[in-house]
Amino acid sequence: MTFRRIALVALFATGIAAITGCAQMEQKMGMDTPMMTVPLSASQEVPQNSSNGRGTAKIDLDGSKLKWTIDYSGMSGPVTAGHIHGPAMMGSNAGVVIPFTGSMASPIVGSADVTAAQIADMKAGKYYINLHTAANPGGEIRGQIK
Repeated sequence: MTFRRIALVALFATGIAAITGCAQMEQKMGMDTPMMTVPLSASQEVPQNSSNGRGTAKIDLDGSKLKWTIDYSGMSGPVTAGHIHGPAMMGSNAGVVIPFTGSMASPIVGSADVTAAQIADMKAGKYYINLHTAANPGGEIRGQIK
């Protein structure tokens, strides 16, 4: 019985040490902010539209570097522009803060340096992603970053 208890205590201590080590490694690598997944849809546009377009944005904030990968489908036509807008809460519109550059074909991949004020607004849910098409120049699908 004593050997079993010692073995269980040793196994438990090893598991705790492994978990603690992983958490410390994540902090050292700057991964203190988890990746966010943002759903994009026409119903979030202001005003809403009838597009069947849908998308998902994966947003990662590593220090002052914002990285994104945006997958979408079902749009009315080619995406002509994409941006991060703000500051504005859901249901409100705002100007472009970070324009997407390069190809607008799915997936849209990019990164930008952001300021402490922009990070604070983003964490407060005041930024959104907007993809535009010729049929919906004001935005076809949108998703609030939160």
